[in-house]
Amino acid sequence: MLDPAPALGTVEDILRRAGAVPRFERIPSVDELNHRLEDLRRAHPDLIAVERIGTTRLGEPIPMYHVGEGSRSALIVGGVHPNEPIGSLTILHLMDELISDQAFRVGSDTCWHIVPCADPDGMRLNEGWFAQPHDRERYAREFFRPAPDEQVEWTFPFAYKAAYFDAMMPETQALARAIDETRPDLYVPLHNSEGGGAYFYLSRPLPQLYPLLHEVTASQGVPLHTGEAEGPHFTALDVAIYEMGTLQDAYDWTEEHGLDPYPPGSAGDASTSYARRYGTLSLIAELPQFSDPRADDTQPTGTSHRDALRLCGERLVHAGSTLVSLIERVEPHLRIDSPLLRAARAFAPMALSSGQSDLARAEVEPDRPATVAELSSLDGGVDLHRLRWGGMLLRALQAEVDAGVAALEVRRTADELRVLFDEWLREAQARLDGRTLPLGRIVGVQYGAILAAHAQLEHR
Repeated sequence: MLDPAPALGTVEDILRRAGAVPRFERIPSVDELNHRLEDLRRAHPDLIAVERIGTTRLGEPIPMYHVGEGSRSALIVGGVHPNEPIGSLTILHLMDELISDQAFRVGSDTCWHIVPCADPDGMRLNEGWFAQPHDRERYAREFFRPAPDEQVEWTFPFAYKAAYFDAMMPETQALARAIDETRPDLYVPLHNSEGGGAYFYLSRPLPQLYPLLHEVTASQGVPLHTGEAEGPHFTALDVAIYEMGTLQDAYDWTEEHGLDPYPPGSAGDASTSYARRYGTLSLIAELPQFSDPRADDTQPTGTSHRDALRLCGERLVHAGSTLVSLIERVEPHLRIDSPLLRAARAFAPMALSSGQSDLARAEVEPDRPATVAELSSLDGGVDLHRLRWGGMLLRALQAEVDAGVAALEVRRTADELRVLFDEWLREAQARLDGRTLPLGRIVGVQYGAILAAHAQLEHR
């Protein structure tokens, strides 16, 4: 006789479900994702409802699906950053589980609201690497991330000191509409990081959740991120678990260190900040797309953390300055106003400001040895800025060449940038060990994190 399944929402049940995620070889395109969900809805019209919550800037409908009934509300949103598509697989698995497992669907006492992709226009510009998600070169060459003021996640209204933003895009308005309509007890915008280890953000401290997040991550063989935090203003709640904080916190930290807290091209607040009005527990599970065995190595090195910050800052300042100079050179000759070009214009100066931030930190940080994980994450940060923004600028310039409208200066600059980008790519690949994280395990951690946070909700 088989052992009975563990009770729903227990540690054993969450770990079992996280470990039962199937193997995935590729990431679905936007059309494939939509077709899969529509096929499910047509096959189970009694279980799945759908409504249109908005329209993208290019005219594509944005749907929201509803599954289950209960006293609680959970809102799961994919594609809030279109270069972070692991959530597409998490959504497909969650929908399959809700449909196939009646005990889970009924026992969760929850109406699950699912927005498959908040920014399909942007995600389509990443589809060039979806069929080969572990090919780092292809990923770098086909990468796209919108300019800050074109990101669904970061274009909610914001007013603080000298900062003011109210230019909500149609996609952002749709996401706000979803939050207002569902008033979620749990909100999970699905993100993933690029490399390193797993880390999490919570909208409020929840100590009972920390060990479970660690256990879910370990159960899938994914390392925790113990290197540098994404920003110096974040408060660590536990290892690789941070409180989301506010945009006001980031503004104040930057201002206190003598840097511009709201430079041109800055955007607005986050969707998780918008959800606070409903007392929502928000969770972000950042899962690494690429493996880095050094991500959780806390052994000290012979390098000073202060010196490592300074070197990282100098490299970022140099990369940012180089990209800004290339953009200024071609600016009078550009003819195609593409999302890639707008993103490169916005992010190249941010590489420069990120380097300045590291240099400012180096002046006040205590002099201690850097850990292996810290050195790895600092190197990874340099690679990220150089390859992302350099790659997008190269794609933007090449688009003009391919369209037959490129001026001589644009063609020359594209050739120069291609040589520089190839050099940056070789340097990044030389630091990598070639190992990959199976997509099923990454999705398992993200799915398990959702279930772990959901288990903390009170029945209403």
